Amino acid sequence: MTNNLNIDVSKGKLDQKEKGSLLPIECKSIEETRRYNLERLASGFRMFAHFGFDEGIAGHITYRDPEHEDHFWVNPFGMHFNQICVSDLILVNKDGEVVLGDKPVNTAAFAIHSSLHDARPDVNAAAHSHSMYGKTFSTFGRLLEPITQDSCAFFDNHVLFDDYTGVVLEGDEGKRIAAALGDKKAAILKNHGLLTTGGTVDEALWAFLSMDRCCQSQILAESVGQMERIPDDVAQLTKSQVGSDMAMWASYQPLYDLMLEKDPSFLN
Repeated sequence: MTNNLNIDVSKGKLDQKEKGSLLPIECKSIEETRRYNLERLASGFRMFAHFGFDEGIAGHITYRDPEHEDHFWVNPFGMHFNQICVSDLILVNKDGEVVLGDKPVNTAAFAIHSSLHDARPDVNAAAHSHSMYGKTFSTFGRLLEPITQDSCAFFDNHVLFDDYTGVVLEGDEGKRIAAALGDKKAAILKNHGLLTTGGTVDEALWAFLSMDRCCQSQILAESVGQMERIPDDVAQLTKSQVGSDMAMWASYQPLYDLMLEKDPSFLN
């Protein structure tokens, strides 16, 4: 295993009895912070598999390392989401080199996430996959409408990246995606899929699941008739209630518990 930074990802492992609380766990060291978030990251891949967000070798979720902030953790290329454990995650530097781990990095993951993490110091995690409803909605080339309480979480807080040019393999396209995202939480990548971000891994994961469901909801609503749009002022208020960082963090906790109960092997 390549390890140029002498990081032991087993250090800082927290007792399982502390998990599931709707109050964030206070980590007392960088090692605890890293281990805690890598457990959340690994759980996210299991959650993506649970909801069918896997699509061959496509899709990636990243977490910015708390010590080496120009490095990020990501799933290795070619590994199914449902098999990923903490020990499988790889650490990649700003040049796209794997500095911890023995598997290759997905080129598209590096192109998108390296630019995103570089442009947004507030973003510690980001998620992208080719989920069924996300990629289907992306073909419309427009934003989600605030038609439900849940979709209000994304009101005036997501963008459309409408410049699809094929698989993202070049850093320049990653920079264009990051520029289009600006200071928003999420992006609809036209003809491609969804991209969500968060200050925590939990936020980015819940945002992705919720956004995909909002895409599904709008597709269904439009297929049967005219939608009733929530007024902007009410949508803005609702966003502050259901779309805050803490609300999104809290919404992921039951899913983390579910993944833990279903198969805790992701902690290995």
